[in-house]
Amino acid sequence: MLRRWPWAAAALAASLLTASPAVAAPAGAAAGREAGVRPVPGAAADVREDQRWVLEMLNVEQAWRTSKGAGVTVALVDSGVDADVAELRGRVVTGPDMGSITFDPGRPGAGRHGTAMASLIAGAGDGEGGLLGTAPGATILSLPLIVADEPEDGSALPEEDLRSRADSPLARAIRYATDHGAKVVSMSLGAYGPHRSEREAVSYALSKGVVLVAAVGNDGDTPYALENATSFWNFPAGYSGVIGVAAVDARGKPAAFSSDNLSVQVSAPGVDVPVVLPGGEYGSSEGTSSATALVAGIVALIKAKYPDISPHTVSRALTSTARFTPAAGYDDHVGFGVVDAAAALARAGELVARAREVPVPEGEHFGGGIVSEGPRRPGADPVRLWLYGTGLLAGVLAFTGGLVVLGRRSGRPRPGTPEPGRGPDRDGSRDSTSIRTRFG
Repeated sequence: MLRRWPWAAAALAASLLTASPAVAAPAGAAAGREAGVRPVPGAAADVREDQRWVLEMLNVEQAWRTSKGAGVTVALVDSGVDADVAELRGRVVTGPDMGSITFDPGRPGAGRHGTAMASLIAGAGDGEGGLLGTAPGATILSLPLIVADEPEDGSALPEEDLRSRADSPLARAIRYATDHGAKVVSMSLGAYGPHRSEREAVSYALSKGVVLVAAVGNDGDTPYALENATSFWNFPAGYSGVIGVAAVDARGKPAAFSSDNLSVQVSAPGVDVPVVLPGGEYGSSEGTSSATALVAGIVALIKAKYPDISPHTVSRALTSTARFTPAAGYDDHVGFGVVDAAAALARAGELVARAREVPVPEGEHFGGGIVSEGPRRPGADPVRLWLYGTGLLAGVLAFTGGLVVLGRRSGRPRPGTPEPGRGPDRDGSRDSTSIRTRFG
């Protein structure tokens, strides 16, 4: 049975949501309380300042001069989203339940993680303050998918898994997003082990030009990872074509919890990242979930500027312009480095321009020059073969003629040679007729 991460890294990361350092908790509040978020007057202005390091590390504000993600729908496969928070109001569409609880204002914690991730993707601020996502002009398609939380005692993860042999909720979510106009799919979740229906859904989305972004997991500091210097792969981040995202801190260093394996392509801030929570509260998130949402927003900037750009080209634009690049160019902690939104957007334009087809006038598909001859027939050159055959035949005929001539010459009697039947007599004397004829 597959051990889940839980079916949502999202659910795991939700338990890591803590009070933002810049938003003081009320005196006497219980330490370690789940989510640890407290409403504070004037927090909207504070959170804008708190998140400045995130925007600067990703170089997002420069990218906004070119694109803010307008017209792009980002599918968020996560918990439900509170669409009434100021930063997201009017820009969230909720799709069908893919196998989880949806946001319920009367249920504490429900929709917390999904709202936080949506704010990092498409948060548009609240007046002069409020939190800004990396694609403030984008629209969120919320596809709820959280099925269970980690057991309270932390003893083990649930053994039941909604993924059957034939189907998977994630596969349904990816196909639904693809068929309903999403250009980017953000997945801050995962499971240990691939699934055929998910792999097929990923291939389907990629074939339609949809870019898939997924968290690589928060297993970097587990005993297994520390002992083996690598982490278990999580899926969908491990599927080919999916952009796997790791987490770094404010200095660009790999987060201790961030999974390290070859599914990591790029990285983004994932430690103490300010977020919006249901009801308009603010908090901070720690995990590869946050990093994934931030990168998904940057991908939306690229898709808004270049709608027809392929997922492969988007990935190439991100990896070839990353900052804080490892000395070797790549490692399994941060991938190719931290995403640079402005540089990636510019590189995407260059790559699209190179790939753009040049129109060719009708009838001149090969240009205006001389059309080259077609490929030669396989085998020997017919002219040379004819010459060779003719020469060979002439040689055979000459040789045969020579043998005939030599044979005829060898059949003639030589001078002084007696004619047949006219040799010497038995006694050694010559024939008397011959003597008479010769002497008279």
